Amino acid sequence: MMAELTAVQETARKIQSMEIRGALDIALAASEAILKLVDAGGTYPDVAAAGKILSSARPTAVSLPNAVNYCLYVAERSKGETVGGFKKNVGDSIRSFVTEQRNAKDKIAQYGSNLISDGEVILTHCNSDTVIAILTKAQESGKKIHVYATETRPRMQGHLTVKALVANNVPATLIVDSAVHHVLKTKHVDKVIVGADTVYANGDVINKIGTSQVALCAHVMDVDFIVASQTLKFSPESVGGARVHIEERDVREVADFNVPIYNPAFDITPHHYIDAIVTEYGVIPPEAVYPLLSEKLRWLTWK
Repeated sequence: MMAELTAVQETARKIQSMEIRGALDIALAASEAILKLVDAGGTYPDVAAAGKILSSARPTAVSLPNAVNYCLYVAERSKGETVGGFKKNVGDSIRSFVTEQRNAKDKIAQYGSNLISDGEVILTHCNSDTVIAILTKAQESGKKIHVYATETRPRMQGHLTVKALVANNVPATLIVDSAVHHVLKTKHVDKVIVGADTVYANGDVINKIGTSQVALCAHVMDVDFIVASQTLKFSPESVGGARVHIEERDVREVADFNVPIYNPAFDITPHHYIDAIVTEYGVIPPEAVYPLLSEKLRWLTWK
């Protein structure tokens, strides 16, 4: 069991260092680490210990604690079972959960691609596998689109986005972050599509730093701003007014000389800048986040 807990700690380290990145990938990695622990004979206390280690790895992406809470939820329900019963029930539930989350991206890709028309110009910020899936699906369906992707300082995740899009035969152009307003205006951008790390119950969205500025520009210029997000990223704690801690990362990501540096990794885009949120349950307005959270995700509030 020590080996499996060590593997959990290693997964947490990779999440913290961003070797594993992206809200969905973080959640899946944590779920699969707990699944390996259960498959190796781990008990409820082992799952609880693993959950504590994993949940603290990244403070802002709510998909991580949500995934861990699901694993704890199914483990709690089965902790009175025999060792074999616990292993089967919890293992099967986590496996189904992981499959559902992977399938969610495909559903969002279909719904999101339906929002894109032939010939449109799209702008995106940061690196979201879900957004890439939407854009790829649109291109594969015969729609001729062009994508502008911000480089997304300081970690340059936009480079990953452009490389992935080009590899998927989606025409894409990399731009510097400060060119967003100019590109929206001069390249006749039709839509902005971004991912999310956390979605509050009121429809506000936490995403990579700079997202709120992109949304503001889109709002002022009357360009649709669309968020693609699995419901796993919805924050149940926000119903009671709790706010997610905005992570600050190592200042050396910004510069390696000795000056005061502030390096927040995320910002909050207010819901009134958002035209639609694409989920695995369909396309909803920001105002519909709370009803969907209440209807579909009751397990998130099990504690």
